[in-house]
Amino acid sequence: MASSDSMSEYKIRELEQGITESKHTYTITKVPRSREVRQAWFTTVFTTLYAALYSFPVVFKSRPDLILCNGPGTCIPLCVAGFILRVLGVKQVQIVYVESMCRVETLSLSAKILYYFADHLLVQWPSLQHKYPRTRYIGRIV
Repeated sequence: MASSDSMSEYKIRELEQGITESKHTYTITKVPRSREVRQAWFTTVFTTLYAALYSFPVVFKSRPDLILCNGPGTCIPLCVAGFILRVLGVKQVQIVYVESMCRVETLSLSAKILYYFADHLLVQWPSLQHKYPRTRYIGRIV
C-alpha cells in the first residue's frame, strides 16, 4: 500500500483481527507514492522512478500470485514489476485492477496504462465496459 495511506492500513488490521485461523499470516508493505495529490505533473517522472526503484525489489522478493490494485499511480510500478516476472518466466503473476466507481465516462490514467497488460481490468459502470471492451463490468463494489 502507499506509504501515506493510513486509512487502508487501519482497515486491513481491523479486518485481520477478525480472522481466527491460527496459521493465517499477513504482511503490509508500504511503498512510496508515484504521485501525491496536487503534485506537479513534471515532477511525477522522478517520484515514479523512485517508487519503481523501491517497488521492484519488493515484488521480485515476494513473488506474489496476485497483484490486486485500485490505483492511483502507486500501483503502476508494482504491476510493471509483476509483469516483468511473468515475461521472464519467473512467476505467473495475475494483475487485477479495479477502477474507481467515480470513473463513469473514461478510464483513469492508471487504468489506461494497465489496460494493455493487466489480466483483468474491472469497472463499476456499464458505459465503461462498452467503451473499453477489454474491461469487465462488475457493478458497484462499495
